[in-house]
Amino acid sequence: MGGHAAIGAGAVAMLGLHVVTGLDPVHTVISEYAFEPDGWLLPVSLTFFAVGATVFGAALARRGEDRKAALLVVTWGLCMLLIGAFPTDEPGVPLSMSGGIHRYAAFVAFLTMPVAGLMLARRYAASPYSRAVRLLSMASLGVLVLVVLPYVVRTVGFDLTNDDIPAGVTQRLVVVFEVAVLVMLGLVLAAGRAPGRRPVPAVPIAVPAPRPSGEPQRVAGPVWRTRASRPAPEMAAASCAPGE
Repeated sequence: MGGHAAIGAGAVAMLGLHVVTGLDPVHTVISEYAFEPDGWLLPVSLTFFAVGATVFGAALARRGEDRKAALLVVTWGLCMLLIGAFPTDEPGVPLSMSGGIHRYAAFVAFLTMPVAGLMLARRYAASPYSRAVRLLSMASLGVLVLVVLPYVVRTVGFDLTNDDIPAGVTQRLVVVFEVAVLVMLGLVLAAGRAPGRRPVPAVPIAVPAPRPSGEPQRVAGPVWRTRASRPAPEMAAASCAPGE
């Protein structure tokens, strides 16, 4: 519940940032909102997202079989903090250390969340939310290719700016998909443990019904003959006499 509340607060802050700035969401990437007067809402939003990821990551870590996915989710949250703490460079400015940390933290975050989603969707295949987690994770990876492609084009010498491509749209789609994956992961965790980890049912033990009062208790075991129950020697000898 706390994780979803933090994600909801982060989403409200991010939406408010888009409303008050009035920038073009098609060509302006989210990182450039930090240069606006209300840009403080960006690190606030990312911090809330990081808190939500930490809550869900800790819940996954407590389940010993989900530690790898937990590490990826917590890494995503750490990257959110780095993105907010180290702003990007303004357009046209050479890449600085802050801008480099911002860029590579964003790339790691964009990659870790869908991988964690695919891992958990497979583990919790019986969950009603697993299909949504898998589809959102695959969609995030698909759009991530469109986000990275312009950077690859620039490295080979083509002059490509965000005004030439819908960079803001593709980046926002990745963010929306990954936050949605995080929300769905919280629902998967709330639904219960992975199949195959159910407790073993107890084997029923048959209890004999009580006997009516006064009836003697029968004890199973060897039957011993008493001295009186043995045949007399005379009778045994008579039975063995010849001719009879």
